[in-house]
Amino acid sequence: MSADRKLFDAGHLGGLPLENRIAVAPMTRVSASANGVPTDTMRRYYAGFARGGFGLMVTEGIYTDRAWSQGYAGQPGLTDGEQAAAWRTVTNAVHAAGGRIVAQLMHAGALSQGNRFRADTIAPSAITPQGKQMEVYAGNGAYATPRAMTEADIGAVIDGFVRAARLARDVAGFDGVEIHGANGYLIDQFLTAHTNLRDDAWGGTIDRRARLALQIVRAVREAVGEDFTVGIRISQGKVNDFTHKWPEGVKGAHTVFAQLADAGIDYLHVTEFEAWKPAFADDARSLVQLARESAPKLTIVANGSLHDPARAVEVLEHGADVVTLGRGALANHDWPHRVRAGIAPRDFDPALLSPLGDIKPAELAVRE
Repeated sequence: MSADRKLFDAGHLGGLPLENRIAVAPMTRVSASANGVPTDTMRRYYAGFARGGFGLMVTEGIYTDRAWSQGYAGQPGLTDGEQAAAWRTVTNAVHAAGGRIVAQLMHAGALSQGNRFRADTIAPSAITPQGKQMEVYAGNGAYATPRAMTEADIGAVIDGFVRAARLARDVAGFDGVEIHGANGYLIDQFLTAHTNLRDDAWGGTIDRRARLALQIVRAVREAVGEDFTVGIRISQGKVNDFTHKWPEGVKGAHTVFAQLADAGIDYLHVTEFEAWKPAFADDARSLVQLARESAPKLTIVANGSLHDPARAVEVLEHGADVVTLGRGALANHDWPHRVRAGIAPRDFDPALLSPLGDIKPAELAVRE
């Protein structure tokens, strides 16, 4: 196994112990009921990764309120007792298989394309999102132009994350929560200069644009206490703006990461298309390395084309503590077992997410 052995050392997510350093990345799978209730298909899907040797599962993005947060038809929620009780069957199955599972809490903002509660959208500013809705998640055509959020809207968003986090801890049985601050969704819309044109306390310089992320982290931490794991996912690229880079460069990255660390998170989940590459054209350091420099005491989780074990080990050597796999996990529900046995992982087949990105019966068949 040589260097691959590093992947199988015991790890941790803040204070949460992990069997190894290998995790499943959050991936939208639109397989909940129309009412956002997790299904038995989802229970089998997540438990299959735990049986396949992954130490940690991060769920797909879970919407946090019954108003504006839902992004996709078939997306699961964590807004009421029925949804939370159904998630408990998922977490029980993962725990029974020896894994840990964290709920990723998400507000889609302007990128919502399938909200059962309403057709209009909200965002930091009334800026029409770039690109087109994602057909793989039942979208069609251009995104709607959102309404600029009021102070009351922002307060309601924070409250939604807090309620969902409490349900995750108290009812659903999760081992922690991950706040989705990446990939162009609402928190990232506040962080991004060209989608946040506000001239109040929520806009302006990058440290002010990070305020929503910081306020949500602080509110969630206060609600769930110090003993429950809280993390946040951050990216430069977005589902509708894949090559975006922070114009503030290295200085901006250091500012955001250091502020988040001070706000009370246990871990920082950074994602790039290829996690080992330089984050900016004028600097050789990866986003993982910048995160490690900015937050030396935090657990750093890395994501981005790490299905090759050698690349996964490389980002551990860059300063990551845990790696998350997306396509690699979809192609290999047993990736940890295969790699440990010296068996090459299977290549990802894009047909797995066609015509929709829902969980297919064939996926479940190979897990059981």
